[in-house]
Amino acid sequence: MSTPGGQETFNRMNIRIIGICVAAALGGFLFGFDTAVINGAVDAMTETFALGPALKGFAVSSALLGCAAGAWFAGPIANRLGRVPVMLIAAGLFLASSFGSGLAFGVADLIAWRVIGGLGVGAASVIAPAYIAEVSPARIRGRLASLQQLAIVTGIFAALLSDAFLANSAGGSLEELWLGLEAWRWMFLAEAIPALVYGLAALRLPESPRYLVARGKVDEATKVLRVYTGIIDVGDRIRAIEDSLRSDHRVSLRDLRGSRLGLKPVVWVGILLSVFQQFVGINVIFYYSTTLWRSVGFEESDALTITVITSITNIVVTLIAIALVDRIGRRPLLLVGSAGMFLSLGLMSIAFSQATLVTAADGTVNADLQGGWATTALIAANAFVVFFGVSWGPVVWVLLGEIFPNFIRAGALAVAAAAQWLANFAISTSFPAFSEIGLTFAYGFYAFFALLSFAFVYTQVPETKGRELEDMTDDIRVR
Repeated sequence: MSTPGGQETFNRMNIRIIGICVAAALGGFLFGFDTAVINGAVDAMTETFALGPALKGFAVSSALLGCAAGAWFAGPIANRLGRVPVMLIAAGLFLASSFGSGLAFGVADLIAWRVIGGLGVGAASVIAPAYIAEVSPARIRGRLASLQQLAIVTGIFAALLSDAFLANSAGGSLEELWLGLEAWRWMFLAEAIPALVYGLAALRLPESPRYLVARGKVDEATKVLRVYTGIIDVGDRIRAIEDSLRSDHRVSLRDLRGSRLGLKPVVWVGILLSVFQQFVGINVIFYYSTTLWRSVGFEESDALTITVITSITNIVVTLIAIALVDRIGRRPLLLVGSAGMFLSLGLMSIAFSQATLVTAADGTVNADLQGGWATTALIAANAFVVFFGVSWGPVVWVLLGEIFPNFIRAGALAVAAAAQWLANFAISTSFPAFSEIGLTFAYGFYAFFALLSFAFVYTQVPETKGRELEDMTDDIRVR
């Protein structure tokens, strides 16, 4: 039976671990903000720089190339310098991108600054789940790791809300707002505030105990574990970390090699989790939803409002996922999510098959949904967000922080995250072309991959609920 004093100490440690995980997850907030801020600016940016469909798609998704590169290099840098320095580098890249994008002279330098911001997004997407997994006790690791996705969707919400506020304040995203700059430019400049907050928060974070042990700083690692995690027998945990790290071996990307198509099985699981998360088309909703809802008859202000409501829905269901992930496990949530996404995307595909094509004055062709089909598409789109938000959104980040053995975690997570950003780039860049073929085709394509994701989870994805990171192996299997 625990004493009141012991319970107070446990609660204090819980507050401390939650605090540092929230601070680390602020990178996820910037991740969400940076990738979603384009939503409110895309139409104004297209008109300002006279972009055609192909260049428009590339301008929207160009940041994702930087994300892939940032994710790829974040692992090796984190292994060399530590987790916290990578967070500080990411914050600096975010800040530079905010000013550069907001003050861009043309589409070329806008794309360049978006790529620079993408480097920060990619680095944050790797380092936050790795850091949170490495400092979290196993009993609550799923919930703490889910903070990354909560931060991402909150960042998306903040970006969409600020986009709507700035556009409405100016009377339109193309209208001048402050200091002679149009509202769409202020949408990018607004990112400077969370970038500064993230950098300041990262300065106060302790380094990952697993990184410290890998660098031979056992005393510092012991202090971090004792102060923040509530582990009673720190000596046993330090020894377990030392054994799992294989501290006499210099880690490199060569350690990811295996017999199955050149990579270890667990690395392929991480890569495919990342690819499926993007190939269901979730970011089409958050990058292009304002354009999408305008195309079916909503005004710009109404379309932005609908997009904000969708992002609120995403936050709510992510909170539900946080409550469930350590109770019912990772696999059940993913399976339910895949089934729900398949049904809702299929319904969207059917709804848009009933649309009438209307040619606008500028020559663009929009889908016009009338009556019940417009409502059906709106409900199905939000149902899709619900099923994604309660499953594939947070759970993939939880698994990417958990499934890899300690000695390859940073490198394997970097490869998986890079694959995720490349998949995101492919889906985001292709959507304008897909929509020209027809939205029925586009959402049917995403529905097909939602169905494939169900089969993949059922046959290949392991359950990691309640397992210590030191127990993970590179030949992990479902059964």
